[in-house]
Amino acid sequence: MVINGIIIVLAYLLGSIPSGLIIGKVFYGVDIREHGSGNLGGTNTFRTLGFKAGMAVTIADILKGTAAVLLLLIIDGDIHPLMAGIFAVIGHMYPIFAGFKGGKAVATSGGILLGYAPLMFIIMVLIFFICLFLTKYVSLASMLAAIAAVVYSIVIWDPPLIIVVSLLAFFVIYRHRANIKRIMNKTEPKIKWFSK
Repeated sequence: MVINGIIIVLAYLLGSIPSGLIIGKVFYGVDIREHGSGNLGGTNTFRTLGFKAGMAVTIADILKGTAAVLLLLIIDGDIHPLMAGIFAVIGHMYPIFAGFKGGKAVATSGGILLGYAPLMFIIMVLIFFICLFLTKYVSLASMLAAIAAVVYSIVIWDPPLIIVVSLLAFFVIYRHRANIKRIMNKTEPKIKWFSK
């Protein structure tokens, strides 16, 4: 029981590492919370600091989820690895190291899939980029990929995965509720670097 608690706490702390804040302040002298959407995730980093910083933050946020899932390989607990992943996502959304105001759960959720179901991760990345190419909305592509992940988990019928992916999809959509309003009002910014 104590070991499981340690895993959960470590997973949350991993998720709480504010990649966007660290990279922005250390390498650019910029607090990205004061720019763009104010979000600590990869999308706002791309918009605020450019491609290199955005990629670095996105990769770091993905690896937080992957590391949480793989904690069970290092610490011999008896909880499901996906449970550790959920707490990493909670840490990413509500990081103790950044005033409990974090990202929107997309990259870290993807990292959980990378650690638990790598093929699914690859398929979801492809779906994300196809949706991004067609819509030009990062937020919409993220939500559609989350919904596709739920469908995929049902098709392969992995009950623990179905439950966790459904919860992650809820997180992603809930965290994008302001984006949904802007998409409906046609005020959501479109990307310009991924043209047809």
